[in-house]
Amino acid sequence: MTADATFDVVGIGNAIVDVIARAEDDFLVAHGLHKGGMTLIDETKSSALYEAMGSATIMSGGSAANTMAGLASLGGRAAFIGKVRDDDAGHAFRHDIQAAGVHFPTPPATEGATTARCLVLVTPDGERTMSTYLGACVALGPEDVDKDLIEKARIFYFEGYLWDPPRAKEAFRLAAKAARSGGRKIALTLSDSFCVDRYRDEFLDLIRSGMVDILFANESELHALYQTADFDTAIKALSREKTLAFVTRSADGCAIVNHGAVQTAPAAPIDKLVDTTGAGDLFAAGVLFGLARDLPLKRCAAIGAIAAAEVIQHYGARPETALSDLIAQAPA
Repeated sequence: MTADATFDVVGIGNAIVDVIARAEDDFLVAHGLHKGGMTLIDETKSSALYEAMGSATIMSGGSAANTMAGLASLGGRAAFIGKVRDDDAGHAFRHDIQAAGVHFPTPPATEGATTARCLVLVTPDGERTMSTYLGACVALGPEDVDKDLIEKARIFYFEGYLWDPPRAKEAFRLAAKAARSGGRKIALTLSDSFCVDRYRDEFLDLIRSGMVDILFANESELHALYQTADFDTAIKALSREKTLAFVTRSADGCAIVNHGAVQTAPAAPIDKLVDTTGAGDLFAAGVLFGLARDLPLKRCAAIGAIAAAEVIQHYGARPETALSDLIAQAPA
């Protein structure tokens, strides 16, 4: 990676406040929710579902935002581009991400929809099911992209969820152009298997056109991308792409695909699985932290595994322990 950078990573994505509650599987069925997935809902359904939920914890979230918070917790230099409304939830999001050590320069929307909200239901097995009202995220556009900021980062990172708000694609394309002009790497996380189903052709085009240098996916997202239920078939298809990819497999660790070569790395041990919200986001944070420092790929994956292990042992998608301390205590 290039050394002349102010930030390790600049991420762009949906700025969301999470509302997290426990729920039984029957509750998901009763409300027509796909377990383990993310469903887009409107404000009316968001309000109705919120009223039906049990006691909830409210905290800042958003996939790329979580990753940037994790990167900062590791000791990395992170910045985030995302849109909130100038309301109480937006103020809370801004406070939380800045308190995590992330540079967040995007001005809030002063009119229109409220700050986005994701209702996260966690079942007894620790699986999270999300229902998202995008709210002010739809206001994110090219005018919010600071090209100088993008050019100052070693890596530009964006989430697949960014494809849902209509103008966010324009923001991505402008940011990606700035990253390329600055000689920076571009990383994509596929976000969710249903998101992949919605935008499969576009994501494949980004990968095959050489726009994406680094890809993050979990097993179900990879299956959705290549439309196969067989993991080995999906990995073989991925290995034909000219990209570096990290594919997480929960307790089975991850596969690292580097321009055709495939290797594996283990998951980090945990005491108890509580909530899988943010697992992929924090894994990406660890990998990006390592890549920005030119660490070996397996070491990058190991840092990602440690970060993911921390976040799945408590509720919420942001670390509660300084990840830099956990990495310092772990064997190199």
